[in-house]
Amino acid sequence: MENVTSNATPTPAPAPEATPPSAPAPAKKKVLVIDDEVSFARMVKLNLEKTGEFEVRVENRAMFALATAREFLPDLILLDVIMPSMDGGDVSKQIKRDRNLKNTPIIFLTATVSKREAGEGGLNSGGELFLAKPVSVEALIACIHEHIRKAEPPTPAQP
Repeated sequence: MENVTSNATPTPAPAPEATPPSAPAPAKKKVLVIDDEVSFARMVKLNLEKTGEFEVRVENRAMFALATAREFLPDLILLDVIMPSMDGGDVSKQIKRDRNLKNTPIIFLTATVSKREAGEGGLNSGGELFLAKPVSVEALIACIHEHIRKAEPPTPAQP
């Protein structure tokens, strides 16, 4: 009997079929929470990030709010009204004077307005939206979506 050996090199396995690239995931919207109540701000952050739609930064000191906003460049700001050293109205004025932040929507969060006064969609006063604390996660997310959508430039129509 004769030994048969092959000098042929083994053929590599065929490459798996390339899958077409999928559309990139939409970028997360950036939300800055400015609130001196550490536990409240942390809860808002956790609940928003849990949706997978938002990147959230928290600033608990009003005097650093403008610097944090300039660095983070949020799509929307959730701002407490009553804070030590500077109130939310003063912080809002600083933000509105900054050329890179002036068009950033701000939603005020306050315990000074009751849910009955504010309603589910919030209270609009002087062109600013106020949500009563505590606010439900669902109402907060709906409000964020609405205000980010309003602030975005319209997309051109596809031919």
